[in-house]
Amino acid sequence: MRKKPATHRVAVLALPTVVAFDLTIATQVFGHEGHGRYAMTVCALDGGSVTTTTDGLELSVAAALDALDDADTVIVPGFRRGPAPPRALDALRLAHRRGARIASICTGAFALAQAGLLDGRRATTHWAHADALADEHPLVFVDANALYVDEGEVITSAGLAAGLDMCLYLVGRDHGQAAAIQRARHMVTPLHRAGGQAQFIPIGVAGEDDELATVTAWASSNLHRPITVADLARQGVMSSRTLHRAFQSRFRMSPRAWLIQQRLRAACTLLENGGITIDEVARRTGLGTATNLRAHFQRAFATTPTAYRRAFTQ
Repeated sequence: MRKKPATHRVAVLALPTVVAFDLTIATQVFGHEGHGRYAMTVCALDGGSVTTTTDGLELSVAAALDALDDADTVIVPGFRRGPAPPRALDALRLAHRRGARIASICTGAFALAQAGLLDGRRATTHWAHADALADEHPLVFVDANALYVDEGEVITSAGLAAGLDMCLYLVGRDHGQAAAIQRARHMVTPLHRAGGQAQFIPIGVAGEDDELATVTAWASSNLHRPITVADLARQGVMSSRTLHRAFQSRFRMSPRAWLIQQRLRAACTLLENGGITIDEVARRTGLGTATNLRAHFQRAFATTPTAYRRAFTQ
């Protein structure tokens, strides 16, 4: 008889003042998983009452820091920026030394950085706090565009909903893509989102008075056509080199990477319509062939168009 896999213990550490949304993401993914794969505990410094960033909402937590002692994964949700309690930092260091996987959501990355767990590693946080993380912790390589960064034993995610992306990714890493898709479908959320944080940063939005507005509007309306960087430059009446600099400044990616991102976002929308063939999705989004669509989809999302469609259509 095959031995049943051991239950994976997840401890969610609520630091004062915790971002309630971040905390509930982790508890929803791992505390309601439903297949016995995870056992989740919410803990605080000494247990008891924990303040949150939501006015009028205070949490009562039963477990204390010793919940980290035997956790396989420790997740630190966002909290109001400032020095984290020294005892919490010591507990994170100890958990890391004994081999626990440590993850953060949003500003939870500041606690990991203060504990020294991000030194020499890539990491991310909410784009609004990325510069502060880089300034306060110069040994951390901050990627302000990533939705989440996996450094093996330490994983960080960007703000709010990006924490959900990361938690679903961890389910897939632990139990395979099928388990992650199943969990995402139950939560009525996409398994993967195209692109990174750059698409959500206000300064990266090409508004009417933006120098890239004409370029991005034209490209978005012509995704079915072959489009080159030279085509984009002509629309913006600028050189290809100037266009590249503008895209890096505005979207933190090259024009080509932005274009592929837009094609993939359009492909996801079309795939959710079960009446459109994969070949037609590839044609309409300018990705050419089903083979090319599959290659880009696998590279960007670590899944296939067919699997995505199966997960997000009735």
